[in-house]
Amino acid sequence: MAQEIRSVDGIDVFIEGEGAHTVLMVHGWPDTYRLWDGQVAHLKDRYRCARFTLPGFDIAKPSRPMSMDQMMALFKAILEAVAPGQKVTLMLHDWGCLLGYEFYARHPELVQRVVGVDIGDFNSGELARSRNFKAKFGVFYYQMWLAIAWMIGGSLGTRMTRSMARALRCRSDPAYIGAQMNYLYHMVWFGSHGGMRGMARVEPFKPMLFIYGERKPFMFHSKRWLEKLAAVPGCEAKAFATGHWVMMQQPEAFNRCVTDWLVGTETVSALPSPPPSPMAAGA
Repeated sequence: MAQEIRSVDGIDVFIEGEGAHTVLMVHGWPDTYRLWDGQVAHLKDRYRCARFTLPGFDIAKPSRPMSMDQMMALFKAILEAVAPGQKVTLMLHDWGCLLGYEFYARHPELVQRVVGVDIGDFNSGELARSRNFKAKFGVFYYQMWLAIAWMIGGSLGTRMTRSMARALRCRSDPAYIGAQMNYLYHMVWFGSHGGMRGMARVEPFKPMLFIYGERKPFMFHSKRWLEKLAAVPGCEAKAFATGHWVMMQQPEAFNRCVTDWLVGTETVSALPSPPPSPMAAGA
């Protein structure tokens, strides 16, 4: 089956595969839908794979920052366009995790399973307490650098963004990286576009596969998060000897891990979902 492209609110959604179940893939910074090329090639014989570039992350298009409520509405519209009346599996990385977890908290009835890559309980007290001063400063430094790059914009902002991507050992083509991708960091530190207040606390989903790289200067999950996952039926955590971009650094092992888990949870995924978060009342 050839690749199909559907436009949803100005966002191109790329669909490949003929499986009955849809896997919706969401990337993070500083990536595009291309992050998932290897996973689509591996999964499309068994699953229907859908992916898109987050609004504002396509540097060939105008800047398009969105509030959290607007982003959640877009996610819902995309899901309804690619899998009407069906639950999907979310495969998430980096900012895709933060956004996908929030979407699940607001719309658990639309999500069957979650594969989260390298971002866990990002807004927990356990994670904040687990980081030493060096780790806290490292997180602040790179995020503030990117927020400022977004404010500066233009060629200078893009050079700043690409330099940080290199420093963080990002594997994506710098030709697709630009300053306009950084607005989510500006939302975090300066509260623009509604900020990030009110996001649901992250808890293990049912079922959930959490994959993370161990070779990083700091983690994006706590040890308590791993303990919680281990205690929930249908949830697993897998560590890889990689950095943040696990799917690009060990693609074959990553793909095997994801496929084995997806196949193994095709019956377990009927477990009941948690109720929507009360923090998401505005959804």
